[in-house]
Amino acid sequence: MIKLSDFSTRAPENLSKSQIKQKSKEIYKKIGELQYILAAQKKHSILVVFQGMDSSGKDGATRNVFSETNTGGVTVFSFKKPTEEEFAHDFLWRVHKQTPSKGMIKVFNRSHYEDVLIQRVHKWIGEKTVDARIEAINAFEQHLVRDNNTLILKFYLHISKERQREKLQERIDLLRKHWKHNPNDWEERKHWDKYMFCYEDVINRSEIPWHVVPVDQRWYRNYHIAKIVLEHLEKLDLAYPPLED
Repeated sequence: MIKLSDFSTRAPENLSKSQIKQKSKEIYKKIGELQYILAAQKKHSILVVFQGMDSSGKDGATRNVFSETNTGGVTVFSFKKPTEEEFAHDFLWRVHKQTPSKGMIKVFNRSHYEDVLIQRVHKWIGEKTVDARIEAINAFEQHLVRDNNTLILKFYLHISKERQREKLQERIDLLRKHWKHNPNDWEERKHWDKYMFCYEDVINRSEIPWHVVPVDQRWYRNYHIAKIVLEHLEKLDLAYPPLED
């Protein structure tokens, strides 16, 4: 049973920031090289899910980890409040059409898990619906793995409450970050304990495991995620396709 309070939000002590950043650059390059083969082979697809509290660094992680990939081979989708049309369908309808085709890497900035997180925190859905949706999510992800050869990597970006406050305040204090400021982020912060409960429940009931990533220090966040992505890419049977007759 995973308890998020058991996980540090900071990098291990005695690590050299400069050395880790250099290693990260090397890993980014390797990810780019393997992504090129992935796109050429068109045998596997990869879905990367980033979930976390506001200001945990979902955009930054995406920008850094995939900085050396071909822009045509990696796409990002950010899930917002469902539209009227999306509300008229089942909750996974809008998700399925965003999943990656073979040869592609798709990054979900927030994801289908929003439907068992924010909606549960605010009690817009009941616990029976939560149970049904978690069951549906597990089946949906297994379907992608089984029928589309999709590798699913799920990352919970683990930020401390104090560090989040600092990052949200920066959006008020720094001119270059004003565009990121959303007063509602401060309101959601008031539900911190409820969010932690819901995240823990989702992580523990998920059939495909989550990776809990310390994100208080951005340089370590990027390295931690990139290292996991590379390790999984290297396990795939990636190879350039032969010349056709």
